[in-house]
Amino acid sequence: MNGISKHKTLSQAKEYFSKSDYKTALEKFARVLQDFPNSKEAYNGVILSEMALSGEGGAEALFDYYEVLKDEDKESADKIMSDILQTMDDAIDRVGEIFAKPLRDRLEFEDGILYEDFKAILDKGAGFKETFENIMFSTRVIITQKEDFVDFLDRLIENDFGEMALSYLENALSIYPSDKLLRKLLKKLAKSKKNED
Repeated sequence: MNGISKHKTLSQAKEYFSKSDYKTALEKFARVLQDFPNSKEAYNGVILSEMALSGEGGAEALFDYYEVLKDEDKESADKIMSDILQTMDDAIDRVGEIFAKPLRDRLEFEDGILYEDFKAILDKGAGFKETFENIMFSTRVIITQKEDFVDFLDRLIENDFGEMALSYLENALSIYPSDKLLRKLLKKLAKSKKNED
């Protein structure tokens, strides 16, 4: 029974992906992965759907290539695709490392502070509100990681910078409308606004 639903759900996921409905495709692939954690096809589908949702070029071409490979030899297709995706992930990490130093050097000239440096100040016991207000008027906080962006928004909400958090959230949601973390923060912001009223 499970095998049939697995096959059916994977077929539906692929169909949605082909129709460029990456959000539904991602949900279907994720559902299969939840029930069948060792399914390489579902895992690769999740990664490709995420790539397509985030606007990364090449996700559709990789998906088509994967489908062709599977027709020839399903087992080696899964391995080849996993290797390609891993290589891409490693390349993205390396590119991030390559740009990190020039970014840090450029910040010194452009009156900016990296969010990780800002967090280091907070970790030494400084309060967010006072530190942020001091920095806000003299420099810019530069965020390069999604996790840092989410953390920053969360801290803005916690420290009564609701209007600013809302502005950032609206911009981010216009780019990533289905992002669960951003939607969660929007709900948190709405809840904090209700408590104020």
